[in-house]
Amino acid sequence: MPSLEGKSAVVTGASSGIGAATALVLAREGAGVVGGARRVERIQPPAVALELDVTNPGSCERFLQAAIDELAAVDILVNAAGLALGRDLFDESTEDDERTVLETNVNGLIRMTRLFLPHIRDGGYIVNIGSIAGRQAYEKAAVYVASKFAVRGFTYALREDLLGRPIHITTVDAGLVESEFSRVRFRGDAETAGKVYEGVDAMTPEDIADCIRFAVTRPPHMNVDEIVVKALAQSSGGRIVRTET
Repeated sequence: MPSLEGKSAVVTGASSGIGAATALVLAREGAGVVGGARRVERIQPPAVALELDVTNPGSCERFLQAAIDELAAVDILVNAAGLALGRDLFDESTEDDERTVLETNVNGLIRMTRLFLPHIRDGGYIVNIGSIAGRQAYEKAAVYVASKFAVRGFTYALREDLLGRPIHITTVDAGLVESEFSRVRFRGDAETAGKVYEGVDAMTPEDIADCIRFAVTRPPHMNVDEIVVKALAQSSGGRIVRTET
């Protein structure tokens, strides 16, 4: 298994959830890590913490320059910044929420990939955090579902464009992960967010970070196209078996 000693990694959305767990796992495996997030003060060492708003082109360009100044070149880019807002029928959604979700999950991910691609060394990795929502739709999540279908499509299209160039590209499509995701989705309503995880043994951000570690430590001639992982009690975004509490 290839070692990450001496490698360099950039992780977006590194202040919480999957991004934070991934930054820690890659650093523990020996990589030098730069983490980016709006809540930069929450990025945990040993990652180098840099401010980043993936929806803002200027912020992304400043982050790129600071990350390259720190790392010189990049071996691993993990696009983990993402969110959902609300669980409403589509005709009850708002344009502001739609714009925020699409700018973060789609445009931000594409922007960061475009900016960093010239700096990724041969043999490097791009890992996009998708979702099972990008494989099978569920109700009251139309724009989030659309954004994650876009991530999956972009990942495979990028694979076609870069075919023959020694860069590995993976999408990690996760199901129910207990993190701040639901609290953000429900605009800070901790009680409603907590109900999402009641009666089910959900996955943890560390579980998904371990999937990412697996993808970026395969033999160089292998590409892990996708990893799909769900809680055992979950078959899709809309079907979860819960125990009585």
